[in-house]
Amino acid sequence: MEYLVTMTTRVPDGTPAHEVDDIRAREAAHTRDLAAQGRVLRLWRPPLEPGEWRTIGLFAADDAGDLERVLASMPLRVWRTDEVTALGAHPNDPGPGKVPFAAGDEEYLVTLVVGVPVGTSPEAVDERFAREAGRARELAADGYLVRLWKLPGEGRNLGLWQAAGATRLREILRALPLGDWLGVETVSLTRHPSDPVIAGATP
Repeated sequence: MEYLVTMTTRVPDGTPAHEVDDIRAREAAHTRDLAAQGRVLRLWRPPLEPGEWRTIGLFAADDAGDLERVLASMPLRVWRTDEVTALGAHPNDPGPGKVPFAAGDEEYLVTLVVGVPVGTSPEAVDERFAREAGRARELAADGYLVRLWKLPGEGRNLGLWQAAGATRLREILRALPLGDWLGVETVSLTRHPSDPVIAGATP
């Protein structure tokens, strides 16, 4: 299974700088090991306020217990809290490693919530979803849609996208066949120095 983990680190006041540097170095080394094992798939930094220290990670694990053992093994866990979201398989997901990493583009996590208007016929719903599936394949082939998962809750989905800026991404999302049925929440991502893709690993 795959999991999205938001990791928030709070270093206790008064912690010596050399201790912080040591734990961060051990965290980076251990993350490389976990990436080599196929446990850490991606790492990003979301937009941060001053003083915040957060990372978003895409992890693979057998189940929630296995994931917890992985997270507990990371040196920064002594100062960190983790928010875990289980990711379900989506029929329109291009699949891991299928869409090449575009170093010149920006990356985004996009939550898409489908709300079918009341009174829409089943035939119209089926037609829209069929067109959406076809468009997802096209966007993956064009390098925009990297991954797609189901989130807990009715009609909730999460996509990893890459595009040459937020304006281009908005244009793509507005033009989706389900566009006028979607609630959209976008998080822009900054690449993390320990991201396995940057380090040359396969996502």
